[in-house]
Amino acid sequence: MLIWIHEKSRNRPVEFGPFPFEVLCRDDSVIAEEAKRPPSAINPTPFSSSMLGKVAQQYSAYFKEFCEGDSAPEKAPVPDSLVRRSRDIKGAIYYFDGSHAGICKIPPRAWLAGQPKNDHQFAVAISVAYGRLPEADNLAKQWLEGAEFDVAHLRATEISTCIAGYIRALGFGATAHVAGHGGIDLDRIAVLAGIAERDGDQVRSPFLGEHYALAVVTTDYAMAIDSPLGKSARVNGLKYWLGINGAVSGREQNRQSKRSTHLSRYPMEQVKRVERPTTLIIDDEVPRVPKRANFFMRARAGDLGERAQREVSRFATKHPITAGMISQMQCLVPHQEGQVADVKSPELSDPAQNARALKSLAYHMGADLVGICEVPRYAWYSHHLDGEPIQPYHRYAIVMLIDQGYATMEGASGDDWISGCQSMRGYLRGAEIAGVMSEFLRRKGCSARPHTQADSDVLHIPLVLWAGLGELSRIGELVLNPYVGPRFKSVVLTTDLPLEVDKPIDFGLQYFCSNCLKCARECPVNALPFGDKVMFNAYEIWKPDVERCARYRITNQKGSACGRCMKTCPLNKVVSADGSVVHRVGTWLGVNARWLKPVLVPLAVFFDDWFGYGTRNSVKQWWLNLEVVDGVCVIPKATNERDIDITRDTSGKKTPVGYYSASVMPHPNARGSVPANHKGAVERAAELETVEEAKQRIARGGERPAHYIPTLSIED
Repeated sequence: MLIWIHEKSRNRPVEFGPFPFEVLCRDDSVIAEEAKRPPSAINPTPFSSSMLGKVAQQYSAYFKEFCEGDSAPEKAPVPDSLVRRSRDIKGAIYYFDGSHAGICKIPPRAWLAGQPKNDHQFAVAISVAYGRLPEADNLAKQWLEGAEFDVAHLRATEISTCIAGYIRALGFGATAHVAGHGGIDLDRIAVLAGIAERDGDQVRSPFLGEHYALAVVTTDYAMAIDSPLGKSARVNGLKYWLGINGAVSGREQNRQSKRSTHLSRYPMEQVKRVERPTTLIIDDEVPRVPKRANFFMRARAGDLGERAQREVSRFATKHPITAGMISQMQCLVPHQEGQVADVKSPELSDPAQNARALKSLAYHMGADLVGICEVPRYAWYSHHLDGEPIQPYHRYAIVMLIDQGYATMEGASGDDWISGCQSMRGYLRGAEIAGVMSEFLRRKGCSARPHTQADSDVLHIPLVLWAGLGELSRIGELVLNPYVGPRFKSVVLTTDLPLEVDKPIDFGLQYFCSNCLKCARECPVNALPFGDKVMFNAYEIWKPDVERCARYRITNQKGSACGRCMKTCPLNKVVSADGSVVHRVGTWLGVNARWLKPVLVPLAVFFDDWFGYGTRNSVKQWWLNLEVVDGVCVIPKATNERDIDITRDTSGKKTPVGYYSASVMPHPNARGSVPANHKGAVERAAELETVEEAKQRIARGGERPAHYIPTLSIED
């Protein structure tokens, strides 16, 4: 009965990983066998000389700068239980999308011959599977063939440096070792840690064969260790195919392997396509806004008061996992710009072929959903933070979504200590993918630039809409996808390379969100509206109170950031072959049988609460609740441990929304604070049009409302 209601992995701890290693036999005698082997001279480095391979190697080199580093001056109050420590570290690796993770003690001969050793006693082995090669007639096939290791190696380097950074943030020593960099025998550690087995001179994974890249983190942080795999360790065919253990089933992996590589794992091709987004956008009235108007920028400038200004400086590093990856994120920013080759590759002349190839490349590198659109004028910010105007410089946008991780979100409240980490991990992965793709295109003679959380010249939401990856939701300034709901972060790559564009989608979300108030009900600061949509800056939108939302995310004292709306949304589900029957059928009907929505939506909303979706699943909480204060980890004074509350008032009468229209935005180069006036923002609701009023005004040729005009318009 449970598989009808819940996904198969519901009771599977995150630290078990996507493959059923727990069913394989173990043999501690392998430890003695490995001890007899002489030290290896080098780690294999099967790097390619292809253009894409060299770009991936270039980005790996950026991350390698963080293989070592200083540890926090004081050790964190970590659990005494070595098992709990291992759970945390393995959970983090799988949270970063590692394929396999294992832990062992380091024997003397595990160090490479002639390489310097450190005093670490423990090693964490990490493997990353190769992505699928595109089809023979796909342009990306020739880009990727031979470079599969380079791309997997990049991911392994990213994960290992983040894990090493995390352990150092806990106050312990840790060093990342990858192919071509480091002094540990990667293969030997993989065997000892139980993620690979030795077959003669070859080391293979029972699930991946030889198609993976390895990384190792050595550390003095004591953890429970794993036993090596036995010689007869084999995958159980039927259980593996059915996913009995809650691991990703062979059936689901087979389904994904049969889909064209330019398609995501989700059947987005089944979703209805339309000419325009399903919410009204008055294109020639949408104002271009300066970066200074972003509420996180406003917090840094002091617009939200001293407390928010103080807290925003540590917003991204309140948890030690995030503290361990923030340097990697920052190091990629200078490389968003780059030299364009003088000669454009002649192979890039067909827009349809280009679009197909770049989607395949993005999926190979780890994007979860990809769409392409032309960049509308209003999607460009109007001014940089220094007040310099931004003139649109590219025609097309490749929009990529990174799943924030269903399993981790299941274990969280949405605004506890892992919340900010979920965002930052998505931003890091997106920056990595878009950075590599942009540099690759530049070497092909095409101008290209990534737009990341750290540095973007474009607003992402309109591009996600136009690229056909979702519809605007009641969450307001958030787009929902029919298969991952709001559970993603976006990254954008703009270019002048000719591309075939996608159309916006319509899966009936406007009807669904009109009849579901769960995100608004569960918002801890009542920042989401309960009422109807309005016209705000020429968008039809359920407009959230962005000041209230940003202030809470920045100053949250019982967690880092907030994603309660994502956590509790009824569309935040697993809809693969391993998802529950109810969700798979419901999603299919929602996409393909729109006429049933008047019946299905009320039932879906009711049963979402009835079955307790949106509550915390303790099985999935792999992380430690810790807070970084002045560079040292401490036990937080409190932790948000919310579950859903179906009794909360949904009238919204006590918490009116504040509207910060373009006309009250700070000047693009405002240096001092421009205090946000929330009372005035609430009163500004009176000047907003309904959707019908806006349509009637347009029909009679009425003028653009004055509050749509920014403090300083780029057109002025």
